[in-house]
Amino acid sequence: MKPRKFFVYASLIILVAGGAIWYIVSDYYARQGSSPATKADIVMYKNSGCQCCDKWAQYMEGSGYSVETVAAQNLYSVKSEEGIPENMGACHTALVGDYVVEGHVPAEDVMRLLREQPDAKGLVVPGMPASSPGMNTALNEPYKVYLLNNDGSTEVYAQH
Repeated sequence: MKPRKFFVYASLIILVAGGAIWYIVSDYYARQGSSPATKADIVMYKNSGCQCCDKWAQYMEGSGYSVETVAAQNLYSVKSEEGIPENMGACHTALVGDYVVEGHVPAEDVMRLLREQPDAKGLVVPGMPASSPGMNTALNEPYKVYLLNNDGSTEVYAQH
């Protein structure tokens, strides 16, 4: 085989192999929630004495997020400003990228929200389900994560 032909074939093989490796690696990181599209800084508003909120923040930091905690003087006004319906409230309200995340929402659901970027306000876990992240109880209490639509309506986004 002539050297020039060999060089062309070798270059094509390297190019194709490199593209395949790039695709496999980027797909792997996207599935792991490590791509830049699935991470954002979090600002969490909470009452100053709430320890489960702090545990949720630690959980989110363990999932690769940075969390700034703000002791809210009036948490209800934060919820109102962010459009959280009264019946969907929880102990803390967080801002993640362009979304609001109310309550003990799992990191995997936040990652999915940031990856899919639905036209919505954000995610809500109403109340304080015992088995949700940050509650740290041994109870296995099933709960739902709701997508909060722009009109204030909700729909089930995930079940845990």
